Amino acid sequence: MASTAATAVVLSAGSGVGVDAAPGAMEADVAHHGDVSLWGGRLAVRLHTGNHGPSDLAGATARLGFSVPVVPARKLPDACLWGGNQVVYCQSGALRADGRDSEFLLDLRAVGDPAEVSVDIATVWNGGADDHNPENDKHHVLVPATGDLYVY
Repeated sequence: MASTAATAVVLSAGSGVGVDAAPGAMEADVAHHGDVSLWGGRLAVRLHTGNHGPSDLAGATARLGFSVPVVPARKLPDACLWGGNQVVYCQSGALRADGRDSEFLLDLRAVGDPAEVSVDIATVWNGGADDHNPENDKHHVLVPATGDLYVY
């Protein structure tokens, strides 16, 4: 069942991302923010996905890519799934224009005890909306193993 969900997320990733939407399509501004910390191989990620409008969205899917393998046996939030040993996808619920955002808390474990991890966060699906500000939904976060929160 999980592999079917992963396939569905990956297949939908090609629509509406990095490509201008059709003329007259809805317009929205998906944004991701949060924090990441790393200590003793444990990787904690807080992901907020929001929509700055002007149109409501049925949802959005974020891809979190890690520079090191992550133990895939860890339980993920219900709206998230594994896309390999270095990728997690999280799909928000409905996102109102200028409304509250979805929040995901991921408690992960890196393979080994790396001195640092980089995390790449990006929207891979936004329902086909035209996003004139795609830079606020792409982040590259370098996370040293200090236990400190690194905000993006």
